[in-house]
Amino acid sequence: MNILLAEDDKKLGKLVKYMLEKKGGYHVDWVENGEDALDYARGSAYDVLILDWMMPLMDGVDICKRLRSDNYGHAIILLTAKDSLQDKIFGLDAGADDYLTKPFEMDELLARLRVLARRNFAPRQSDIVTFRRFKLNRTSHQLSRDGAEVPLSPREYQLLDFFLQNTGNVLTREAILDRIWGIGSDVSYKNVDVTVKMLRDKLDDSGEEPVIQSIRGVGYRFEMDA
Repeated sequence: MNILLAEDDKKLGKLVKYMLEKKGGYHVDWVENGEDALDYARGSAYDVLILDWMMPLMDGVDICKRLRSDNYGHAIILLTAKDSLQDKIFGLDAGADDYLTKPFEMDELLARLRVLARRNFAPRQSDIVTFRRFKLNRTSHQLSRDGAEVPLSPREYQLLDFFLQNTGNVLTREAILDRIWGIGSDVSYKNVDVTVKMLRDKLDDSGEEPVIQSIRGVGYRFEMDA
C-alpha cells in the first residue's frame, strides 16, 4: 500500500511513518503542511491519505473538500484531537472515509488501513500514463513496454512517477533525494545517480534520444517525446 501521511508534529509524524513501514510493510511519504499534502495527493496515486486536521497553510478538512470536488477516488483518514460527535460528522461530510482521534494506538490505525484496503476504489483515467512505447499504471505500479512488463523496484517506480509529474523540467539531485528518500535522510547524491541510471537503462532504447537526460552540474530532465 502506498500512503501519504500529512502531519506537522515532527515527533508524531516520524513515529507514525516508521511504524507504518515497519509493522505494516507500507511505503509512506510524509509531508508537514497542507499545501504539500494537496500537491502530493494530486501528483501521485496514493492508496490512502492520512491527514492531520490542523496543519499549517491548509487543514485536513479543506484538503478533503478540494480533492473530493476534483472527484478524487482514493481513501482518506483524518487524524485529530477533536473528539465531539459534531466534529466527526463534519470531517466525514467533508469527504473523509474514516476518522481517528488523537492520541491513538498504532494497532488501531493499522486495522483501519486494512479495512480500507479491502474496499474497491476504482482507478481514475489519469492513473494510466503513456509515453513513447511505455504504459505506466499508477494504481498497480506496473510499467509495460509494447505490452510486456518492465519490472521496477519501489524506488524506481517513485522516481519514474516523480519524473512524469515534472516532464520537461530539470530536477536537481537535491529535489530527487528529498522526494524519494525523504528530507533528512543520510543517503548521498551517488544513490540518486545510481537509481537514475538503473531506471534509465530500463527505459532507453538504442537509436532514440534518452528518456532521462543528464544536465551537467544540475540534475536530470525527463522527456516523453523522442
